[in-house]
Amino acid sequence: MKVAVYPGTFDPITYGHIDVIKKALKIFDKLIVATTDNTDKEYFFSLEERLDIINHSLFKDLKFDKKKIKVISFNDLTIDLCKRYNASAIIRGLRAVSDFEYEFQLAGMNKKLNANIETMFLMSDVENQIISSKFVKEIANLRGDINRFVTKYASKMLKNKYL
Repeated sequence: MKVAVYPGTFDPITYGHIDVIKKALKIFDKLIVATTDNTDKEYFFSLEERLDIINHSLFKDLKFDKKKIKVISFNDLTIDLCKRYNASAIIRGLRAVSDFEYEFQLAGMNKKLNANIETMFLMSDVENQIISSKFVKEIANLRGDINRFVTKYASKMLKNKYL
């Protein structure tokens, strides 16, 4: 069974992330969608809220197969997470050239930590490349329509947070 890990903050998960998940599932038998509570970042949603939004969005709103995706939280190196789930690859989404430099360095460091795990860069479709969690939160805060960018449940959770 080919397994990959898709780590991220998913604060909140967007259709850009979901597009990457769909593409990864065409290549891998199982995908571990992993969100972290890295202390270097400030989050809009708590870890528990992000896990809830990811699970609800993927399995209730979009009806993804629970046998193919496992949603977890983690607090260690992504490489260690890959070992734990016997994953051979790390999935990273790219939206723009500006993402590449950081992602390239991260992939290089992960390769140094474990040469057996590959990093695969997947791009979302053109209509989803401009979507970022940061922009979605800003639009929601200003009472704009975010339904084209996130699932119904993520939209509801964002609106509730800003009310």
